[in-house]
Amino acid sequence: MSAVESDVSAPDAKMSLPTLTGIVVGGMVGAGVFSLPARFGVATGILGSLIAWAVAGAGMLMLAFVFQNLAIRKPELDSGVFIYAKAGFGDYAGFNSAIGFWASTVAGNTFYWVFIGATLGNFFDGFGDGATVLAVGVSTVAIWLFHYLIARGVRDAAVINRIVTVFKIIPILVFIVVLLFSFDAGIFADNWTATGYGDLGSLNEQVRNTMLITTFVFIGIEGASVYSRYAKRREDVGRATVLGFLSVLSVFALVTLSSYSVMTQPDLAKARQPSMIPVFEYVVGDWGRWFISAAVIVSVLGAYLAWTLMAAEVMYIPARNEDFPEFLGQENEHGTPITALVVTSLAIQSLLVLTLVVDDALNFMLDLSTSLALLPYFLAAAYALKLGLTGESYEGVHRRVRNRETIVAGVATAYTAFLFDAAGLKFVLLMTVILAPAALLYIKARTERGRRLLSPTEIGLFVLILAGGVIGAVGLWTGRITI
Repeated sequence: MSAVESDVSAPDAKMSLPTLTGIVVGGMVGAGVFSLPARFGVATGILGSLIAWAVAGAGMLMLAFVFQNLAIRKPELDSGVFIYAKAGFGDYAGFNSAIGFWASTVAGNTFYWVFIGATLGNFFDGFGDGATVLAVGVSTVAIWLFHYLIARGVRDAAVINRIVTVFKIIPILVFIVVLLFSFDAGIFADNWTATGYGDLGSLNEQVRNTMLITTFVFIGIEGASVYSRYAKRREDVGRATVLGFLSVLSVFALVTLSSYSVMTQPDLAKARQPSMIPVFEYVVGDWGRWFISAAVIVSVLGAYLAWTLMAAEVMYIPARNEDFPEFLGQENEHGTPITALVVTSLAIQSLLVLTLVVDDALNFMLDLSTSLALLPYFLAAAYALKLGLTGESYEGVHRRVRNRETIVAGVATAYTAFLFDAAGLKFVLLMTVILAPAALLYIKARTERGRRLLSPTEIGLFVLILAGGVIGAVGLWTGRITI
């Protein structure tokens, strides 16, 4: 997960295919890739990882095709991913999609600070695993420093994108090349199924246990769609999404496989996060720790700045579209959506404090961020499926094209639905714990504009979310749900 960063400096700027592809690549290659060796090592061996990447690759590729097709079929919908849920299933569904995406960015940004703390923990014991009092204190200062900079109008995401992309791509490629040159055939063979090291569960269980991390690292796949209105040609949006996705999938799979070629599965499982650091240090010595650590910090800080902008925009745009309360659409004298930024920074701060009492804060925030992102992805895929089944926007399009795109949307919908199951009931309930009270914002927005609160169908959805939120809250209170 990284930032969806724009090279747009003016409303009439137009982006070429390479620029759009760069946004997709920059959007997906972020902090998550640096945690891949241990996240896979604790769950599976080489065979399981190959199956996991194949499943994730096929599923996310279908989702990439969905964004490609929606950019062509519905070119007027260019206000972000949440707009597809609103167009397909009504205002309340669109609201929940926007809240889910916003909450996902907040959890992801909290993950960034824990990740930086864990990186510094390789050098200073006080930072530990990124969830110590010192780590939270330093991160708190940094949160509000970034808040101040953004509020003052530091919004040049184009410069951020160029700098951050170089500092995160080059070290990752160096990591892959060095580890492949250090390939140990014996270790690789033992890691094939890793059955000699202990019971990892059935192959199906191993694959399921990797699904959230494979989804997390692909968050940002919608990057070109977010900036589709700036594309020179609409068809380039879909091409950039697919090209960027395939490039990133190759890199992620190589990082995973190259790690299995130098360290045993149990050693990978025990590697502290960011796990690329100890793996690279094991191969090249102490300088490897400094090399990857520098890449992590630069990459994550740049991604945090851009994702904080994105989180504020995800609240600001719906407020301007009258889907969120008016106060979230306020700007300051620098043109920054200041109220949305304040709410975002406060939410990140709150989650950061929560990490002090969370078991394994790093992986918890990663899984929470991923689970929350599933809702807007699922609704976007379901909207594409609805278009294909009803024939809306397919006037004059050959039946074969419509059938193909309907099948793609169906597979993407099924895949994202499967990811909810892979996330588990715990994270689904935690998602509703966030969505249920957020309905107060929806009620306020509707009241301000004098609109009907909920349709009969939306009442059913609200009751379902509220019931899940109550169950989740009671589970947290009684300790039946642990975090």
